[in-house]
Amino acid sequence: MSKKNMRIFNIILLLTLFSCSSSYHYQKALKKGLEPLISSDTIRISTIDSIPVIYRDSIIYERFFSSKDTVIMYKNVYVPKTRLEIRTEYKTIRDTLRLIERVERVKARQEGRTDRKSKPNWTIIIIFLLIISGVILYFSLRRTT
Repeated sequence: MSKKNMRIFNIILLLTLFSCSSSYHYQKALKKGLEPLISSDTIRISTIDSIPVIYRDSIIYERFFSSKDTVIMYKNVYVPKTRLEIRTEYKTIRDTLRLIERVERVKARQEGRTDRKSKPNWTIIIIFLLIISGVILYFSLRRTT
């Protein structure tokens, strides 16, 4: 190994030897207000015991059912989120809200386009009325003559 590699190795070794332990960080968190939640749970253990008993000329096994209750205590530790975790969580919420807003805008535009009534074509309506009035006038003048 070269001197440069040896120096890097020594620095890494020193950092690992003199770094803070997990118990130090846990004690520090307790001092700052970390509250471990102590929970308990009851477990029932059922056992079957059989004892051989000699009855007349045969061996009979007598069974005894027994159960024991044990209480297990465990600690749930709430670890507060770091600033980076909180920031990324808010960012994802904000981004999803923006996407939902965009989708709603597009839906509203589509509904507005389909709900619009097309304007009536007045030229076709006028031509149709003129033809009908001409036909009525033609038949009315034809009867009188």
